[in-house]
Amino acid sequence: MMEEVIRYTTEEGAVAIEVNLRDETVWLSQAQMEVLFEKSKKTISEHINNVFREGELTEKSVVRKFRTTAADGKTYNVKHYNLDVIISVGYRVKSRRGTNFRIWATRILRNHLLENARRNAAGKPYQEKYRELVRTLDIAAATASTKYLSATESRGILKVLQDYAYALETLDKYDHQQLSIEAKAEREVQKLEYEEAIRLIEEWRELQGAGRLFGHEKDDSFRSSLANIYQTFDGKELYPSIEEKAAHLLYFIVKNHSFTDGNKRIAAGLFVYFMDINGALFRIDGSKRIGDNALVAITIMIAESRPEEKDIMIKLVVNLINDKN
Repeated sequence: MMEEVIRYTTEEGAVAIEVNLRDETVWLSQAQMEVLFEKSKKTISEHINNVFREGELTEKSVVRKFRTTAADGKTYNVKHYNLDVIISVGYRVKSRRGTNFRIWATRILRNHLLENARRNAAGKPYQEKYRELVRTLDIAAATASTKYLSATESRGILKVLQDYAYALETLDKYDHQQLSIEAKAEREVQKLEYEEAIRLIEEWRELQGAGRLFGHEKDDSFRSSLANIYQTFDGKELYPSIEEKAAHLLYFIVKNHSFTDGNKRIAAGLFVYFMDINGALFRIDGSKRIGDNALVAITIMIAESRPEEKDIMIKLVVNLINDKN
C-alpha cells in the first residue's frame, strides 16, 4: 500500500497543496479543495453533499479520515475525499484548475503504479509481459489526460487503470501466462446476426431520440465487423471464446467507423448485448463483469489507441471480462 505526501502546484504557481497519496488514489480535504478551486467553504460543502445525495458516488467508499497537524500544532482526524470526489466537484464548479489537477493526478498515479510493478517484476522471467502492461497503462493514462472527458468518463478510465494495475502490483503471484488471453468460455456461442444488430440500432436511435445520422451505415464495414469475429482458419476459430469474440466486436466497431454518428455508443451497446445473450455479462453473484463506467472508459481508450496497439487493447478487454475476475 503506497502512502506518500506530494506537493501539487497550480499551473500559475500561485498555490501549493500537500496531496495525500494512498490506496492507489489521491486525497484532499474540503479545505484543500476550497483552495484548489478558489471557492468558499459553503460552495464546496454543497457540491460534496450533492455528489452523495444525487447518488453519483457512495460516501463510504470515497471518504477517509487522516490524522492531520493543524496550524495550532495539534493533530486532528480530518475527512479527506478521493480523486473521484475531486473530479466531480471540479466539474460542478467548472474549474480549469480541476481539469489540470485531474491530469496531474493521473500522471502521478500511473508513475507510482508502474514503479511498484517494476520492483515486483525485477529479475522475473516475464519482463516482456510487464512491458505489455506498462503500454496498457500508458494508453489509459494518456486517454485520461485529455481535457474533453466528462466526470463519468474520467472516473471510468481511472478505475480501469487502477483495476488493471492490480496485476502489475502482484506480478510475482502470477505465472508467465498472466498477460496472455485467459478466456475459458469456449461453449457454444449465440451468434449476433447483422439483421438483429441493425434492429437493435434502430431501437436505440428511437429510444435515445438520436438523429437520423445515428447508426447510418457509411459502407459495408459494419457487416464485415460482425462477420470477422466468427472467422476460422484451417477449420478452427480465430477467436474461440466468448470473451475474445466480444473484445474483437467492440474493437472492430469502434475502429472501423462504420456509421456517420454513434460509433462508440453502438459498439458498447452491441458488446453488452453480445455478452448478455451468451450468458457472460454477469458474475455468479449477479454483478456485472465490467461496470458501465469502465466500459465507457475502455471504448474511449480503444478509440484513442493506435492501430499497432490493437493486441494490447484486446488483451485488456479480455482480461477484464474473463471468468477469472
